Amino acid sequence: MKFVKKLLKVVLALVVILVLTMLAFLGLDARNTAYLDLENNRTLQTNSYIIENVNIVPMYADTILTHKTVYVKNGVITEINDSISIEDVAIIDGQNNYLSPGLMDMHVHLWDKQELGLYLANGVTSVRNLWGYPMHLRVKKAIENKELIGPLFFVSGPKLTGENDLGDDKVQVSSPEKAKELVKQYKERGFDFIKTYAGIPEDIMNAVIEQSIASDISVVAHPSREISFFKQFHPQIASIEHAEEIVQQPLHYALDSLKLETVVQQFVATKKSFTPTLTGYYKIYEMLDQGDPILASGLIHYMNPLIQKVDSEAQYNRWASEKERNNAITKTIYKQHQFHLYLLNQMNEAGVNIVAGTDAGIGITAPGYSIHEELALYQEAGMSNYDVLKTATVNPSKTHKEFEKIGSIETGKWANFILSKENPLKNLNTLSRPEWVMLQGRKMEKGLLKSFTEKAYDRSNMIASGLRYAEYLLVEK
Repeated sequence: MKFVKKLLKVVLALVVILVLTMLAFLGLDARNTAYLDLENNRTLQTNSYIIENVNIVPMYADTILTHKTVYVKNGVITEINDSISIEDVAIIDGQNNYLSPGLMDMHVHLWDKQELGLYLANGVTSVRNLWGYPMHLRVKKAIENKELIGPLFFVSGPKLTGENDLGDDKVQVSSPEKAKELVKQYKERGFDFIKTYAGIPEDIMNAVIEQSIASDISVVAHPSREISFFKQFHPQIASIEHAEEIVQQPLHYALDSLKLETVVQQFVATKKSFTPTLTGYYKIYEMLDQGDPILASGLIHYMNPLIQKVDSEAQYNRWASEKERNNAITKTIYKQHQFHLYLLNQMNEAGVNIVAGTDAGIGITAPGYSIHEELALYQEAGMSNYDVLKTATVNPSKTHKEFEKIGSIETGKWANFILSKENPLKNLNTLSRPEWVMLQGRKMEKGLLKSFTEKAYDRSNMIASGLRYAEYLLVEK
């Protein structure tokens, strides 16, 4: 009995030490991200301004409103006119620069708070996070409560799939009843959308849609390989993700332009939004083409360190092994990427509502920076600068009711802006070098934005990230 008591004391002591160690790492991470706490940034306390002498890129039309003044009151665009005179409101001189809506990345995977700063530094003022768990709900609440600086944060629940689609990144659903229960839970917990994944069978998908209608929560679909692609255009599904899934599913890996016409017409007929995530796929080509150096250079330094170790290396090793077995794989991937560009051009010509998403946060796709890579690929596909910019501004506002107050510069919308020296309708790349960014009326100067990128470079929060992922496994699985 004495031995048992001693053993219990030892076990209890070890548990206490483990808990205290975990809390210490999480506390250190909180201290290291305190630069994003709104209370620590006095310059961001004001959210009412008069912005004079700007050329507005409104994005509800292909035009420039020259030499305008904008009145922002409590974060909302209240008036746009040639001149506005209101007492006791701070004035910003736009210096004849260009005022555009803040950008939106419609397909991201967030791993830590540092990424919030990276998005803002790149002019991304709204994100749609499509793999949610407890950390994301805390981030969402902190941003909404004006405690944390970050882009408007919309998050889906955990990815729902079938019981045979294995992997700890997904929630395997065994029955329609369980699917309905999860949809209700996710809505009650505060998730904005439901995310369905590639292995979900038809009966589970039907249950998700049925309950989503009852619970008034929209669905974002990674197309399921267990269901006919053309059965996944239900009105409750807000958008369908990934260009590569079109090639892999309805086209059966054939780069067939005639078969593609049927897919495009289905998007047109159902008015379904499409998120291409071309960047995520193109990164496969970059890994194959550049080899080992890609894991130690460039934008990968802005990736979460746990993801670098677990996902970036795993994806690189997977494709490096494939290259050893098949030396034509690099050309094959690049050829499919070129077809993605063709696919996108056809979608745009047909009037499909394309919304820019990048799959940022996984593989080697860096948060924030990836939106400019994505938009550059849309240009390469042959889209006009106006059509390209629509995909990251006004087009997303058509996908979810939650996005009604973003995406264009007009009265009643949130004051989410990028100020750039050049006209983005002539030079889109100017948006990657903002003079300042405004988020719900809070102006972030160039120096502050630069500090956001510096704080995120080669950050050391691997253990804290691992603990948050462990929490996901305990709560969601």
